[in-house]
Amino acid sequence: MDTFISRSPEETRALGESWGKAATTGLVIGLTGDLGAGKTELVKGVARGLAIKDKVLSPTFALIHEYSGGRLPLFHIDLYRLESASQIIGAGLEEYFYRPAGVTVVEWIERWGKCFDVSTPGSEYRHVAIETVSETERRIICQ
Repeated sequence: MDTFISRSPEETRALGESWGKAATTGLVIGLTGDLGAGKTELVKGVARGLAIKDKVLSPTFALIHEYSGGRLPLFHIDLYRLESASQIIGAGLEEYFYRPAGVTVVEWIERWGKCFDVSTPGSEYRHVAIETVSETERRIICQ
Protein backbone atom coordinates (compact mmCIF):
# COMPACT_ATOMS: atom_id res chain seq x y z
CA MET A 1 0.00 0.00 0.00
CA ASP A 2 1.34 3.44 -0.99
CA THR A 3 0.16 6.73 0.49
CA PHE A 4 0.59 10.09 -1.20
CA ILE A 5 -0.24 13.54 0.14
CA SER A 6 -1.49 16.04 -2.42
CA ARG A 7 -1.64 19.70 -1.49
CA SER A 8 -3.30 20.91 -4.70
CA PRO A 9 -5.28 19.74 -7.72
CA GLU A 10 -2.08 20.06 -9.78
CA GLU A 11 -0.24 17.66 -7.44
CA THR A 12 -3.15 15.21 -7.79
CA ARG A 13 -2.99 15.51 -11.59
CA ALA A 14 0.81 15.02 -11.47
CA LEU A 15 0.37 11.76 -9.56
CA GLY A 16 -2.18 10.57 -12.11
CA GLU A 17 0.14 11.62 -14.93
CA SER A 18 2.91 9.41 -13.55
CA TRP A 19 0.48 6.49 -13.45
CA GLY A 20 -0.65 7.21 -17.02
CA LYS A 21 2.93 7.26 -18.28
CA ALA A 22 3.57 3.84 -16.69
CA ALA A 23 0.20 2.32 -17.64
CA THR A 24 -0.13 -0.74 -19.82
CA THR A 25 -3.15 -2.19 -21.56
CA GLY A 26 -5.49 -3.86 -19.08
CA LEU A 27 -4.98 -1.46 -16.18
CA VAL A 28 -8.13 -0.77 -14.16
CA ILE A 29 -8.06 1.90 -11.46
CA GLY A 30 -10.99 1.94 -9.05
CA LEU A 31 -11.48 5.24 -7.21
CA THR A 32 -13.33 5.94 -3.97
CA GLY A 33 -13.74 9.26 -2.22
CA ASP A 34 -16.30 11.87 -1.29
CA LEU A 35 -17.75 14.36 -3.75
CA GLY A 36 -15.07 16.94 -4.48
CA ALA A 37 -12.23 14.77 -3.21
CA GLY A 38 -10.31 14.95 -6.49
CA LYS A 39 -11.21 11.76 -8.35
CA THR A 40 -11.69 13.53 -11.68
CA GLU A 41 -8.48 15.54 -11.14
CA LEU A 42 -6.60 12.25 -10.82
CA VAL A 43 -8.20 11.01 -14.06
CA LYS A 44 -7.15 14.23 -15.82
CA GLY A 45 -3.59 13.40 -14.84
CA VAL A 46 -3.87 9.81 -16.08
CA ALA A 47 -5.10 11.18 -19.42
CA ARG A 48 -2.19 13.61 -19.57
CA GLY A 49 0.22 10.74 -18.87
CA LEU A 50 -1.34 8.78 -21.73
CA ALA A 51 -0.78 11.82 -24.01
CA ILE A 52 -4.53 12.34 -24.51
CA LYS A 53 -5.19 15.90 -25.63
CA ASP A 54 -8.99 15.96 -25.16
CA LYS A 55 -10.47 17.85 -22.23
CA VAL A 56 -11.40 15.33 -19.51
CA LEU A 57 -14.82 15.89 -17.94
CA SER A 58 -16.69 14.00 -15.26
CA PRO A 59 -18.97 11.40 -16.88
CA THR A 60 -21.57 11.53 -14.07
CA PHE A 61 -24.52 11.92 -16.42
CA ALA A 62 -23.07 10.06 -19.41
CA LEU A 63 -21.70 7.18 -17.24
CA ILE A 64 -18.66 6.79 -19.52
CA HIS A 65 -16.35 8.94 -21.59
CA GLU A 66 -13.94 7.29 -23.99
CA TYR A 67 -10.77 9.14 -24.95
CA SER A 68 -8.47 8.12 -27.78
CA GLY A 69 -5.60 9.72 -29.61
CA GLY A 70 -3.06 8.98 -26.91
CA ARG A 71 -0.65 6.15 -26.25
CA LEU A 72 -3.58 3.99 -25.05
CA PRO A 73 -7.34 4.57 -24.99
CA LEU A 74 -8.80 5.78 -21.70
CA PHE A 75 -12.24 4.69 -20.50
CA HIS A 76 -13.47 7.00 -17.71
CA ILE A 77 -16.52 5.63 -15.89
CA ASP A 78 -18.57 7.24 -13.12
CA LEU A 79 -20.88 4.92 -11.17
CA TYR A 80 -22.33 7.62 -8.88
CA ARG A 81 -25.85 7.41 -10.36
CA LEU A 82 -25.94 3.60 -10.31
CA GLU A 83 -26.79 1.72 -7.13
CA SER A 84 -26.08 -1.94 -7.83
CA ALA A 85 -24.00 -4.35 -9.86
CA SER A 86 -27.12 -5.32 -11.83
CA GLN A 87 -27.59 -1.69 -12.93
CA ILE A 88 -23.93 -1.51 -13.94
CA ILE A 89 -24.25 -4.69 -15.97
CA GLY A 90 -27.52 -3.43 -17.47
CA ALA A 91 -25.77 -0.24 -18.57
CA GLY A 92 -23.17 -2.34 -20.42
CA LEU A 93 -20.23 -1.14 -18.35
CA GLU A 94 -18.98 -4.49 -17.08
CA GLU A 95 -16.89 -5.12 -20.19
CA TYR A 96 -14.61 -2.19 -19.27
CA PHE A 97 -13.71 -3.77 -15.91
CA TYR A 98 -11.98 -6.88 -17.27
CA ARG A 99 -9.04 -6.79 -19.68
CA PRO A 100 -9.89 -3.39 -21.18
CA ALA A 101 -8.26 -2.57 -24.52
CA GLY A 102 -6.61 0.38 -22.84
CA VAL A 103 -6.90 1.88 -19.36
CA THR A 104 -10.14 2.06 -17.38
CA VAL A 105 -10.64 4.43 -14.45
CA VAL A 106 -13.84 3.93 -12.44
CA GLU A 107 -15.09 6.60 -10.06
CA TRP A 108 -17.28 5.31 -7.20
CA ILE A 109 -15.98 1.75 -7.68
CA GLU A 110 -17.62 0.76 -4.37
CA ARG A 111 -20.96 0.75 -6.27
CA TRP A 112 -19.70 -2.34 -8.10
CA GLY A 113 -19.52 -4.13 -4.74
CA LYS A 114 -17.62 -7.33 -4.11
CA CYS A 115 -18.19 -8.63 -7.64
CA PHE A 116 -14.88 -7.31 -8.92
CA ASP A 117 -12.40 -10.15 -9.35
CA VAL A 118 -8.96 -8.56 -9.18
CA SER A 119 -7.30 -11.78 -10.26
CA THR A 120 -8.65 -11.72 -13.83
CA PRO A 121 -5.79 -12.74 -16.15
CA GLY A 122 -4.58 -9.89 -18.33
CA SER A 123 -5.84 -7.19 -15.98
CA GLU A 124 -4.04 -5.16 -13.38
CA TYR A 125 -6.28 -3.65 -10.71
CA ARG A 126 -5.35 -0.71 -8.51
CA HIS A 127 -7.74 0.46 -5.78
CA VAL A 128 -7.32 4.13 -4.85
CA ALA A 129 -9.01 5.89 -1.94
CA ILE A 130 -8.89 9.68 -1.83
CA GLU A 131 -9.47 11.19 1.60
CA THR A 132 -10.09 14.88 2.17
CA VAL A 133 -7.70 16.10 4.87
CA SER A 134 -8.40 19.82 4.44
CA GLU A 135 -9.77 22.18 1.82
CA THR A 136 -6.58 21.81 -0.23
CA GLU A 137 -4.94 18.61 1.09
CA ARG A 138 -5.79 15.05 0.08
CA ARG A 139 -4.47 11.68 1.27
CA ILE A 140 -4.35 9.27 -1.67
CA ILE A 141 -4.04 5.63 -0.67
CA CYS A 142 -3.21 3.16 -3.42
CA GLN A 143 -3.53 -0.61 -2.98
